[in-house]
Amino acid sequence: MVAGVVDSLVSMTERNVLGGDLDGCSVDPLTGWFRDGSCRTGPDDHGSHTICAVVTDGFLAHQRAIGNDLGTPRPEFNFPGLSPGDRWCVTAPNWLRAHRDGEAAPVVLAATNEKVLDLVPLEVLREYAVDVPDDPGDLEA
Repeated sequence: MVAGVVDSLVSMTERNVLGGDLDGCSVDPLTGWFRDGSCRTGPDDHGSHTICAVVTDGFLAHQRAIGNDLGTPRPEFNFPGLSPGDRWCVTAPNWLRAHRDGEAAPVVLAATNEKVLDLVPLEVLREYAVDVPDDPGDLEA
């Protein structure tokens, strides 16, 4: 029971990069550092799994090339392996590296944790946004 209360408190305090409540990223496949469907993070998440990305062939190939094979299932880590179109909480450093190499995946801003802003500027994330609100002025931080 205590863990459920802690999870509720943590999710209430985590915000997305637009300043709103952090939306879920994916439950099929089940993503997140905590495998709860969201890009919540914590002190043990050294990779900062904070970007909700919609993976593409190019992004998956890039990740495999840098030693981060996201396509191969790893049941021992409760990891199903990803296919193009899947949403996944990816690590901020690897996504940023893919951006610099021209292979960044699209980003769901409402489901991307504000903690990523410590490493990736909002302007860069906006370039890859796939969930632009009706009023683009809402993107101004």
